[in-house]
Amino acid sequence: MSASTNLFLGLRRVTSTVAKGFFDITHNSIALIGLVVLFVSIALFARPELRVLGETHLFSWLQERRVDLTGLVSDPVASDRATAAHPKDLPKQQATVALWLSKKYRVAPEPVSAIVAEAYDIGKRVSLDPTLILAVMAIESGFNPFAQSHVGAQGLMQVMTRVHSDKYQSYGGEFAAFDPLANLRVGVKVLQDCIRAAGSIEGGLKYYVGAANLEYDGGYTAKVMNEYVRLKQVALGKPVPAWVPPPTAPLKASTPAAPPSVPESPDEASATSATVALK
Repeated sequence: MSASTNLFLGLRRVTSTVAKGFFDITHNSIALIGLVVLFVSIALFARPELRVLGETHLFSWLQERRVDLTGLVSDPVASDRATAAHPKDLPKQQATVALWLSKKYRVAPEPVSAIVAEAYDIGKRVSLDPTLILAVMAIESGFNPFAQSHVGAQGLMQVMTRVHSDKYQSYGGEFAAFDPLANLRVGVKVLQDCIRAAGSIEGGLKYYVGAANLEYDGGYTAKVMNEYVRLKQVALGKPVPAWVPPPTAPLKASTPAAPPSVPESPDEASATSATVALK
């Protein structure tokens, strides 16, 4: 037998031995991994608290990996906190009102849809027309949940938070004034009390705006009532333009201004200055 043949046979034996060893190691490793998985599964099934702990750690690790890859902190329940609903999920009348308000006040239809649905729900429970509630909201804040007036009225319904802080306690405190639904519910309660005290919607609106003891409310009641009428028509399916141009005042013929009078003497000039100073 030649030397080359012996070398070939030797290499084949070595290769065969290495392959067999690798197969044995791989086979044993797979079997070992299978046993580990089996024991872990049994342990997790027998000890639910271990399963919960493992899921928590795994979820935390996946969140950290997501932050590392995207730079964004994951918050899978964020959409649950959003005040939003799709218009197509609302009854036809509510969807019509929501889309009209969305167009007029240039706000997204989804949050408006959720607000409209809540207005209809609470209006039914307290016997208030939901379109009246929405009209008050429209005039007060234009559907801005973070609005604040110069006197401290806040949120969609522009409720005076410091005056009605007790009404927010069941919602977690005064910061609930900026939660659209909480503000809506508190505002409706205040509006209901005002209407009951005044005995009429118009009188209640004067109470609501703080003009109960004033002869004039700055046109507030008229604005709300006009929007109330429009929303009722929208709810009935009537075509109502989302924007109505304000009436234009008739042009008056311009008259030339009279030239200023020039005093003829220092005494006349002094008299004129004294008259102006007294006005």
